Amino acid sequence: MDIISKIAEERIREALKNGEFDHLPGLGKPLELEDLSHIPEDLRIGYLLLKNAGYVSEEVELKKDVMTIEDLLRRCDDETEKEKLRKKLNEKLLRWNSLMKKRNKTNSQALRDYQQRIDEKFR
Repeated sequence: MDIISKIAEERIREALKNGEFDHLPGLGKPLELEDLSHIPEDLRIGYLLLKNAGYVSEEVELKKDVMTIEDLLRRCDDETEKEKLRKKLNEKLLRWNSLMKKRNKTNSQALRDYQQRIDEKFR
């Protein structure tokens, strides 16, 4: 162990002995660990920083909107409302496709696999 690790371990032991960890929120409850296995290892820190900051990319936001509109379409009985939803859906899909072409991601098999996993989680 290097000197920094030894110092950290000693401070943790002192804090435990002084009861500094006794009243932490979530004490005795299991940790909620995220499964990040689907994210490349070198991108995980960046992903967590963006996620914790509440950032959602425009394409993800558009895809969520598309899925919501598709769900509304399946449940809608009013033809006038269905037509409005179809128009809105087409606008969102056009914007999403435009973004994908602009970012040149549409030909990536990895993106298609990742997108499929995202779609499955939202459904």
